[in-house]
Amino acid sequence: MKVVVPSQLRDYTRGASLVEARGASLAALLADLDLRYPGIRFRMVDEQESIRRHLKIFVNREQVQRLDAPLTERDEIVIVGALSGG
Repeated sequence: MKVVVPSQLRDYTRGASLVEARGASLAALLADLDLRYPGIRFRMVDEQESIRRHLKIFVNREQVQRLDAPLTERDEIVIVGALSGG
């Protein structure tokens, strides 16, 4: 399935803003992304196995907050990173 990657994670995807990954759940998809792009999962999931607070993950335009959320091959995943400034 297609995964839209925010700019702050593109160092892991060699600059790609759109990548492919597979998984029957969000957890499996993130594990597959980490196999393809080592280190990216740690930037999205904390030590308590929760999505990091500064990220939002959308499946078909609906925000998902649980790693056990089911996915299908036709789903579109969009990862959005919080912007900060001052």
